[in-house]
Amino acid sequence: MSDATGTVVSGVIAFAAAVIGAVIAGRYAKRGAEVGGRKAVEAALTQVHGQAAAEHWQWVRSQRHQSFAALLAAYAALDEVLARIAPEVRSGTGLDEATGREVRERALELQAKTSQLALWGPSETNSLAYAITGKSVAAVRALLHTESVRSSSPGVDWPAFERARGEMVQAHATFLQRAGEIIRDPRQPVS
Repeated sequence: MSDATGTVVSGVIAFAAAVIGAVIAGRYAKRGAEVGGRKAVEAALTQVHGQAAAEHWQWVRSQRHQSFAALLAAYAALDEVLARIAPEVRSGTGLDEATGREVRERALELQAKTSQLALWGPSETNSLAYAITGKSVAAVRALLHTESVRSSSPGVDWPAFERARGEMVQAHATFLQRAGEIIRDPRQPVS
């Protein structure tokens, strides 16, 4: 074999090796690109899911805050009406139809806000909100009962209303304390 033939053979072998190397490198580059692309998509999905979860948590927290505030506003409205009319009932003046309707409307509004709060939880505040409503309705009933029997029975049991009102105020204070703790706790779970 001459030098020229050896050069050609070694050139062909080098060319074949280069082609085979390029094919192998191409396959691994393709595989690397597929794996890299898949990992990039997985990372993006993880980030999107994490961000969506954080935004959902913030939204639920905002809804809770609004529900707590609405319940407290409804409670304050009912409490204001009871404070205004209790002296009239105690003195025996009695309630006119409009005032009786106003008391009932405020109690119904408090019940509606309690039901709305139950949508957002947590269950502990739901229980406390239902306690406020139950105690408030009991105070309204005691006052209306006192008003209805006062005309026929001057020695009616006024302390029953005062007890019911005191329980209403205590339930409010308990709810207010726990709701504040929940709102201030950044780790509060959604459920």
